[in-house]
Amino acid sequence: MKYIITGSLGNISLPVTKNLIAAGHSVTVISSNPSKKAPIEDLGAEAAIGSVQDEAFLESAFAGGDVAYLMIPSDFSLNDYAAFQREVADKYVQALRSAGITRIVLLSSVGAHLRQGAGPIDALGYLEEKLAAIPGLQVKILRPSYFFNNLYSQIGLIRQAGIAGSNFGSTDEKLVLVDTDDIAKVATEQLLAPFTEPQTITYISSDERHPSEIAAVLGAAIGKEGLPWVPFSDEDSYNGMLQAGLNESFAGLYRDMGQALQNGTMQEDYWKNRGEIKGSFKLEDFAKRFAGAYQG
Repeated sequence: MKYIITGSLGNISLPVTKNLIAAGHSVTVISSNPSKKAPIEDLGAEAAIGSVQDEAFLESAFAGGDVAYLMIPSDFSLNDYAAFQREVADKYVQALRSAGITRIVLLSSVGAHLRQGAGPIDALGYLEEKLAAIPGLQVKILRPSYFFNNLYSQIGLIRQAGIAGSNFGSTDEKLVLVDTDDIAKVATEQLLAPFTEPQTITYISSDERHPSEIAAVLGAAIGKEGLPWVPFSDEDSYNGMLQAGLNESFAGLYRDMGQALQNGTMQEDYWKNRGEIKGSFKLEDFAKRFAGAYQG
């Protein structure tokens, strides 16, 4: 079986690539970074180096593939990330049609069911719809929750103001959290398992904790007992992200995502269809990593 993996050697794509190779499959890894060519080949995979905005490149890279793992890369240098996301989604669809690949595992997200109003998640909902419209395609949609790694963005706020917070967290709803290793495990399972349905949706989570509890656990890990979680206004959250160095595009998208978490729409479909928690990594495990990053 030949697998096409997008996402270069990121936190999810790297372990997925290793797992597929260990299972005896042929793997092509797509990366825009020429320096990743040697590391990819050292894993025993084929490196396809080029831009995901280049339709001809994607069509060539996808050619001969049996199964594709799709994710839209992030690039914080972009001035219009939403437009980039939709462009890549369209290029993926065209490359799949050209290559004739009919089995897909898509890394989407909690909140993609909304299609609009969830910031950077909206384009993933757009790609879900585009894939669903391709006749004969079998798609396994993965919808992981809020990445533990996103919490590293709290470090500057904690150092400067002695608080954690965002424009969500004032309700009783817990924040659903996930670790990238848990996502990679589920992604590997889905890639290796038979494709038997036109579409499946799998939610992936590792833990469910209220933001105030998240702040308390992280605070205890860094010697700041009783660290509070402070819900901000949308405006304050947006301006804070600008001051932290995010451009207007990303600050606006993450503000909108926070709004969707605050009003409950972001996670509503997760709570309806969550099933069992699929990850084993918990907030206390992440707190150890967080403490190391904070001290560093």
